[in-house]
Amino acid sequence: MFKHLLAALAGTVMVLAGSARAEIDPNYRMVLLTENFPPYNMAINGKNFAQEDNIDGIAVDIIREMFKRAGIQYNMTLRFPWDRIYKLALEKPGYGVFVAARLPEREALFKWVGPIGPDDWVLLGKADSSITLNSLDDAKQYKVGAYKGDAIAEHLVEKGLEPITALRDTENAKKLMAGQIDLWATGDPAGRYLAKQEGISGLKTILRFDSAELYLALNKEVPDEVVQKLQAELDKMRSEGFVDDILNNYL
Repeated sequence: MFKHLLAALAGTVMVLAGSARAEIDPNYRMVLLTENFPPYNMAINGKNFAQEDNIDGIAVDIIREMFKRAGIQYNMTLRFPWDRIYKLALEKPGYGVFVAARLPEREALFKWVGPIGPDDWVLLGKADSSITLNSLDDAKQYKVGAYKGDAIAEHLVEKGLEPITALRDTENAKKLMAGQIDLWATGDPAGRYLAKQEGISGLKTILRFDSAELYLALNKEVPDEVVQKLQAELDKMRSEGFVDDILNNYL
C-alpha cells in the first residue's frame, strides 16, 4: 500500500510539473526584429531604424494585437539590413524576425507563427514593356533586379538566374524606370506599394512565378508554450475577421 501511495504521489508531482512547464513566465520578454518591407512593416519616418510605436504596417498591427492577447511582453525594433536581423533571430534565444517567407529550406531553422499574409512573387516591367515570359527560364536573357538576401533573390539563383541585387528594394523600382534593369523580381503587393511611394505606378506584371506565406519566425529556443499561445491567438484573430480588416486598411 505504501508503494502505491508513493507511486500516486509521484504521478501527482509529474502532472503538476507538466502544468508548471505549460505556464508562460510573466516576466518572459521577446525581442522582435523587422525591416522596412511595406506595407507589412515600415518605419513611420521612412528611415532604416525605428522602435516600438514608430513602426507600423499590416504585420506590425497583427503582431502587436497577437502579443497583447497572449499577454507576452516584447520589444520591437526595425533595423537594416535584413541579413543582419535574420541572423540575430537565428542565433539568439528569445528573438524573432518578421515577416519571413516560410520556405522548405528554412522550415527546420525556426519555430513559426502564422501565416500573417500572402506574398506573391512576380517579375514586374515598365508599363510599356514588350517583354513576354512563359517561365523563369525565359527571363535568363534579361537583366533582373532583386533585393539582396531576400527569399525571392535566393529562389532566382536556385533556378539558374543571376539577379542584380540591391540593398533596398526601392532602388529596383528606380533602376527599372531608368532602364538599368529590364525586370524587377519582387513581392506583390509589397513591390507595388514601394513603387507607389517613389511616385511610380502602372507597372506591368510580366510573370507571376511563385507565392509564399509570410510568418513570424522565432528562434528555436523560444518555449513551445509561447509559440502555441501566439498561434492560438492569431487563429482567433483570423476567425474574428481582425486579420482581414487590417489587410483591407492598408491595401
